[in-house]
Amino acid sequence: MDINLPLFLFLSISFNYMGHWNLVSADDTLIKTQCHNAEDPKACIQCVKSDPQSQSADKVGIAAIVITCISNKAVTLESNMTVLASSVHDNKLKLVLQDCQKEFSDAKTNLTTAMDRLKNKDYDQTNYLVNHALQKEFYCKNNVGDLQYTLPTTVLNDMTLYEELSEAAMRIIDRFLWV
Repeated sequence: MDINLPLFLFLSISFNYMGHWNLVSADDTLIKTQCHNAEDPKACIQCVKSDPQSQSADKVGIAAIVITCISNKAVTLESNMTVLASSVHDNKLKLVLQDCQKEFSDAKTNLTTAMDRLKNKDYDQTNYLVNHALQKEFYCKNNVGDLQYTLPTTVLNDMTLYEELSEAAMRIIDRFLWV
């Protein structure tokens, strides 16, 4: 079946008012393709589309955007743990929440290094570092749970999103290894 190339290009490319060409349908398709294997594709897609650079991102750029979203969640969770630790009176719980704060700070460092590895096309190391940052969240959640403390819903929701985006990033990057 022959494809009318000029018609295809006309339908696939839109011209925006700033004088730049955007591959609108291709961008959405690429984002959906990269995020479709995630446990929660909607969270991945929402993260990617929240970044203005997503319109011109390739698959590595999409992975970088997802890692940035995870890193932003790590900063939020680190701050939340600091606030929670300052408001509790139980010393054991305070220490665990302070430890969580440190874990999320360390996770942020891992994610910054993961971005460097991604840019250098060291995908194994990128995944290792994203996974390492994810393990820090699990460690925190388990330690808080061991004390029978229930985190606020907003914090739990942020932790769930952190997990979902970490898993999505690793799945996206995994596909780079098999190309």
